Amino acid sequence: MKHPDDENELFNRLEADMAADRSADAGADVVDLDKARSARTESADPSADGSPDASADSQPLASGNPLTDASVDSEAVRVDVMVPTQSGPGLLDRIKGSKRLDVIPVWMKSGAEFKDAAGWIAGHVGHTVAFHAVRVPFLYAPKLVVRAPRGVVNTLGKVGRWAVDAEGEPLRQAEARRENSELYLKLSKQRDRRVRLRMLLTAVGGLGSLVAVLYLVYGAQPLTQIIAAAAAVLGFGWVGAPADAPLSTRAVIKTEVQKLTSDIVVKAMASIGIGQIASAVAKGQDGIKFAAPITREGPGWRADIDLPLGVTVADVADRRARLASGLRRPLGCVWPDADPNEHEGRLILWVGDRDLSKTGNVKWQLVNAARHDIFKRIPFGIDPRGRAQSVPMIQHNALIGSLPGQGKTSSVRVLACGAALDPSVELWLHENKGTGDLDSLECVSHRFVSGIDDESVKYAADSLALLREEVMRRAAAIKKLPRDLCPDKRVTRQIADKRSLKLWPLLAVFDECQNVFAHPKYGRQAGEDAEFIIKLGRALGVMLVLATQRPDKDSLPTGISGNVSIRFCLKVAGQVENDMILGTSSYKNGVRATQFRPEIDAGNGYLKGATTLPVVVRTAYLDDPATNAIAQRALALRKAEGTLSGHALGEDTEQAKGPSYDLLADIAAVVPESEERVWNERIALRLAELRPEVYGGWKGENVTSALKPHSIKTRDVAGTSDDGARTTRRGIVRADLTKTIAERDKNRGAA
Repeated sequence: MKHPDDENELFNRLEADMAADRSADAGADVVDLDKARSARTESADPSADGSPDASADSQPLASGNPLTDASVDSEAVRVDVMVPTQSGPGLLDRIKGSKRLDVIPVWMKSGAEFKDAAGWIAGHVGHTVAFHAVRVPFLYAPKLVVRAPRGVVNTLGKVGRWAVDAEGEPLRQAEARRENSELYLKLSKQRDRRVRLRMLLTAVGGLGSLVAVLYLVYGAQPLTQIIAAAAAVLGFGWVGAPADAPLSTRAVIKTEVQKLTSDIVVKAMASIGIGQIASAVAKGQDGIKFAAPITREGPGWRADIDLPLGVTVADVADRRARLASGLRRPLGCVWPDADPNEHEGRLILWVGDRDLSKTGNVKWQLVNAARHDIFKRIPFGIDPRGRAQSVPMIQHNALIGSLPGQGKTSSVRVLACGAALDPSVELWLHENKGTGDLDSLECVSHRFVSGIDDESVKYAADSLALLREEVMRRAAAIKKLPRDLCPDKRVTRQIADKRSLKLWPLLAVFDECQNVFAHPKYGRQAGEDAEFIIKLGRALGVMLVLATQRPDKDSLPTGISGNVSIRFCLKVAGQVENDMILGTSSYKNGVRATQFRPEIDAGNGYLKGATTLPVVVRTAYLDDPATNAIAQRALALRKAEGTLSGHALGEDTEQAKGPSYDLLADIAAVVPESEERVWNERIALRLAELRPEVYGGWKGENVTSALKPHSIKTRDVAGTSDDGARTTRRGIVRADLTKTIAERDKNRGAA
């Protein structure tokens, strides 16, 4: 690679040669720069021949003819240098690629934010007015009365000093001490003129004031006297107030927050331990570049920063505590984020006026709503900038994790209540902690359990098995729908409203799911069922919400944690737990829920999958009374529309929700004893003939999936196809089927 300094030196030498040879021939040869540079290097080598003939002037030119001293004397050479042009986007391209700032502020375009801001201003003004109104008759008025005599004395003193020109006395005395008689006489004459005029005005004013006072005392109406007395007390009381004792007190004590400036940011960034920034600042440079001026955004300041080459936003996020120390702000006020529209070195530093953990409980936007549509996003909480954040649930599954006591249950309640306010949603609630956190929603649940005992865990595991069968039923049902009604082969609002199709949204919540997946008897199959549902149920209207306080490979199978689309992680202990909830490499990329402080940051977590980039969210808080009020509204909606079912009606949902057929018995019926081995595709065809309303549209893979929960393995089975050719395809052995049926019936009899 050519060093820039080498080329600059070459250009300087060539320009010097050109200046010395102005009479160069226009038809001379062009110098090969590479060869000239090589020649200069050789001439600079101490080991090279130091004779005059070894100079660069005797090196061959591009034409291959040597250039001798004689030729230089007789005919100068014209050197043409091609100066490289700077490449890059033109002016128009740079203008097109520039970012346009919003004409109207974001908070004015959002109805919710505008309403919130207007409400805060109205409350602030109302509080200030009420604060002072209460103190006027009991505090401010007595103060004015007490201070009025002093105000009269102060006023008379100021008038007297003005009348005798007392303000000029120090100047006159100073000139007298200097014995500057000429200037002193001029000042004295000027003072005499002023005093004559001012004394006249003072006498006239005093006489007029005396007449006005006598009239107010003896001739004015009582109302006029009261107004005059009040005005006099107000005026003289204001004048008589000491400088260190103002009349009114503050209605609101403002928290003075230092304005964020570029100097403060540069110093703070230099203190966090990133070598490229620290070394640049030590040399008197900034180390960082500001892509835009620091501006006010919401309740804080925003700085768009380009980090040095090789430094990423994750490097800064890893040092967030140090950055907060450098900015002299609480940790909950400093939030470094990446810009999804720019490169990996673009940092958006937002510094809030107030710690996010001190904002108090966040009010849920739907706490007083009459109903909600599950096909719209569910309000979830606010980010550090006070902006509302929501979660899409339809066609998504959610995973929530944290240490105990960090706000996980409240997050689950928010999603469950959002779904409950849509009367078309079927709720399956499983609270396997046994504390009754979701008991308020039992009245609207199709399936419900609360407990940590084996029976409750088995109920939750059975729900997953039933959900797996429900997913398969829905897949077959949606396949039969006309293309104009279901072009994308997924549940829509239009399809959900057709109750006859039985494809309404179904939300299943499993709180403390680690007690189900880690169970020695039911855990393995429950994990496989949940993974199946997460992978296939998303487009079919089946949604899972899983919450755990112990995210590890045993209590949360990787097939589950790796396939959920919405993730919310509150405070966790370490990197492994962080990545189990938020996804692989999240910790490495700076998305670290380990940075939240226990108890202090309860309710704060990283939300991933609901927005373009992970965002810190403080979840809305729903206590048990608020949850119960929402549940009663949801119950009234379901009664009005006739969508109550299962547990809410006191039905045996094991039978009501499960299939009205026995899959193993149906397969045994279509596979005769004489047929020891049979292909799954043939079983699917025979089942479709047996029960077309249930198995219509099934293929070989549907049979494979349906048999998996029963631990019947499929294998390669040899057989003869319809055209008589011998081949091997996936199938089952009838003996495995009959053995499974016998074991199941034996277990049922023992129960």
